Order: sequence, then C-alpha cells, then structure tokens
Amino acid sequence: MNVLVIGCGRLGVRLATLLDERGHEVAVVDEAAGMLSHLPENFSGLAITGMPMDMSVLKSAGIENCDAVAVVTSDDNLNITISEVAREFFHIDNVVVRISDPARESVFAAFGLHTVCPTKMAATSVYNAITEPWESRQLTFGTATVSFRVWTPGRAHYGRPLEEMPHYEEETVFAVVHATGKMEMAQAHNGLQKIGEGDHVILASVTD
Repeated sequence: MNVLVIGCGRLGVRLATLLDERGHEVAVVDEAAGMLSHLPENFSGLAITGMPMDMSVLKSAGIENCDAVAVVTSDDNLNITISEVAREFFHIDNVVVRISDPARESVFAAFGLHTVCPTKMAATSVYNAITEPWESRQLTFGTATVSFRVWTPGRAHYGRPLEEMPHYEEETVFAVVHATGKMEMAQAHNGLQKIGEGDHVILASVTD
C-alpha cells in the first residue's frame, strides 16, 4: 500500500515507522525539517519538507498515486482542510484524520471523514486500567503471536454467562477460571454456569 502521512510529530513518526517496517511505501510531509529528523535512520520512505496545504508539495510526495492518506498534525483545523483537499482534489477515498478535541469529532464526521481521536482513546485506556485490572501474556506459534489477557469481572457481571463478558472486537473469549480453581474452555461452557465472585476470564487475540 502507498501511504502519505501528513505531520511528523510523535504520532506521525510512529505511524510512518510502523508502515515502513511492514513493507508499505510511505511518504511523510511536515513543514518543519527538524520534525522529519525524528524519523529513524533506517526509514526507507520519502521525507518531504513543505507546507502540507501546498498542492505542489503534496504532488511531490506522491499523493496522486496514494492508496491512503493519514492526516495527523496537532492542528484540528489544518487536518480537516488537508483531508478535504485529499478527497476532493486528489480523489483519495481512504483518508484517516487525527482529531485532538473530542467535542469536535461530530464536525469531522459531518464531512464523512474517518476520524481517530487519541484523547478519547487515551481516556478510555486509562479508565479501563483503573476499573478493569488485568494481566496479559504472549505466546508465539510459528510466525503468529497470541496474546492472552486475564480479566477479573466486577460485581456488575456476577450471574451473567461467560458468552456475555465484555471484550475488545479483536479478542475471543478463551476460558474462565473459577474461584474454585477449575478452568472451563469457552467452547465447552454451556451457558448455564454463571460468572461469580473470584472468577477470572481469559481472552485471546492474534497480534501478528
């Protein structure tokens, strides 16, 4: 995939590096040359210094041949403007936009843009860490890495079946370890035995 990243702050650097490491063709644009210097030495993509609102700069970064554009500067107003340029002038359908202010997310949505709000994501992660303590482990099978997360249900979940335990979209309910020490696999759980105090739910997801 050919991806153009607009903005080379911490998020832009991390995103560009990840895409580059995964074998994608990447170009990064930032108006400050000093910001581009934060890209790793082994970064194989393009690093373009220039105003991201400048059509010639976008063209030099290869926007006309891009499959996706990620607009991740720290300026919400600039992000929405660049996103509209990418969609309307260069006809890029896959445009992902960073928005720092959750209250303005509806404005971006009105333009039909795919938004990512780091502020909201961080708040959710901290909330989960406070209210849903868990431990995680990883196992590698060949080229795949499976992460196992142990989650302890709170009182609100007592009496509910294993199948109804909350989990992230990419996770699968793997098993439950009851307070008695007995473990039941999810496939074998008939839904009649409910989650109780002291039980632990094991969730699994493939990370690579």
